[in-house]
Parts: sequence; C-alpha cells; structure tokens
Amino acid sequence: MNVIASIDIDSNTDTAADNELWYKDAIVYQLHVKAFADSNNDGIGDFAGLTEKLDYLQDLGVTTLWLLPFYPSPQRDDGYDIADYGAINPDFGTMKDFRRFITEAKRRGLRVITELVVNHTSDQHAWFVESRQSRDNPKADWYVWADAKDDGNPPNNWLSIFGGSAWQWDTRRRQYYLHNFLASQPDLNFHNPEVQDALVSLLSDRRTSVPELGSAVAARKGFWPVSSSYNTTPRLNTSLRPSTRCASPRACSGLM
Repeated sequence: MNVIASIDIDSNTDTAADNELWYKDAIVYQLHVKAFADSNNDGIGDFAGLTEKLDYLQDLGVTTLWLLPFYPSPQRDDGYDIADYGAINPDFGTMKDFRRFITEAKRRGLRVITELVVNHTSDQHAWFVESRQSRDNPKADWYVWADAKDDGNPPNNWLSIFGGSAWQWDTRRRQYYLHNFLASQPDLNFHNPEVQDALVSLLSDRRTSVPELGSAVAARKGFWPVSSSYNTTPRLNTSLRPSTRCASPRACSGLM
C-alpha cells in the first residue's frame, strides 16, 4: 500500500539533526479517532475528544501518536478508502478541531504521524468518478484500466489482497480497472505524470493549509507479489522528495 506519513519532527526543542533517529526510542500509540474518545455522545470518537485525552496519553509516557486515516470515506475498508484527501470526516469533527488537536499535541511535545493512503482511492473520489465516465476524459488515465481478453475475462490472473481477481469490470467504460484491495478501491496509475504531480501538489497543499502538521514526509510503495509487474515508478519517489524537508536523507529513508 502507498502510505505517506506526515511527521511533526519539530514538536520539541531538540534540533532535527540531533533527533533524526527519534523513532527508534519513541513510544508510539496508534489509534483510530472514531474509536478513541467521543466528546458529544454520538457514539463516534472525534478530534475534540482526542484533544481532551492528550494529558492522559502524555501521563502514560506516550511520545508519538499515530493516527489511522480520518478523511471522508464510505468506510468500506475502515477509512483506507479515501474519498477526499483535503477534508476531515465530518463524523470526527472539523478542520478547526483537527488544527486544535495538532496545536495542543505539539504544545505537549507529542509528535503526530498521520496516514495518507495514495495507492488507491475510494470509488467515490471525484478523480475516479470522472475517470470512469469515458476513455477520453481528462482523468481517463489516472487509474489503471485495461481491456478484457477476447473471451471477456480479466486481462491477467492478478489477485486482490482480499481475495478474488484484482480486476473489476466497469460497465460504463467497458474496461476493467485494477484494485489491489477491494473493488471499491481502484488503484491510481503512478505511471501517469499528472497523477504524480497531483500527489506532490497534495502534499504541498497539505503543509500550507495545516502548517502545524510538521515538516518530514516519507513515502512507501508496497510491491505486492500478485501484481509485482505493476509498481510505482522511480520518478514518483524522486518527485516526492523535493516536496519534503527532512533533517537528512537518513531521516527520511529510516521511515520507509
């Protein structure tokens, strides 16, 4: 899976150069916002509730919080099917709530890691909604599409991580699209320079809109054996690098 982790490496007074291996001694608490603390008694955890529990987490000795995806999502894969990279799932609060959480965590010296899944999107993401409309629209090649074999079967025998074929027939385009996970999680086409540019822009916009979030970014692409001939391109990894600020190459590479 493609995961981009945004790490706040400036949350305390140590210099980045002295602290590049902070993760080796970190006490990391991984949590799902929706299952941690509910501030308004609607049965769903939220950022306001998480913020209220920061002192408790600090008292436990936690030094780093790792948040599972919290973006708008149909929740078919527990939030890993992201429908909008630029927003907060309204069930978990608002962008203001998220900003306050980041600010309060930083004030306590807590680092925050967030997951941004870009191997695939939800099939409800605007990019895919447009891509599946036709074979010649502006985002037609933003996902991995392939024609059927002569007998109508998928183009090859690749399997999904969750079982069954990794190809799903789309009746509108009359083509198959690749999904390494659920059929509702179409894979982005990393060989398309426009997709690469969009991801780099996404990271840049993310730091601009939420500067409190931090300054280091690590990108990783999982090369699944079932479809190992379709992997990310070196250019994508290279393209992501200029958008990051790491203490050193080692600081980034150690997180991959």
